[in-house]
Amino acid sequence: MKDKTSITLSREVLAGIDRLAGSRQSRSAFIEAVLRRFLRSRARAEIEARDLERINQASERLNAEAAEILDYQASEGE
Repeated sequence: MKDKTSITLSREVLAGIDRLAGSRQSRSAFIEAVLRRFLRSRARAEIEARDLERINQASERLNAEAAEILDYQASEGE
């Protein structure tokens, strides 16, 4: 279901929308598609930021484990 809304845009923005949308789709369809992509991108960026924070929080432990494994592997080769 869609709700009707009204927004105010500058002439320049409308001209850009019209140019990019062309005759293939309405302004509404074009704006909705652009906003959907933007919202997906923002959601993905939030997930990536949370993941990076988790990695950074565990970095000291992970680095220590990696160093321990490398030390073990080096001592096995001697």
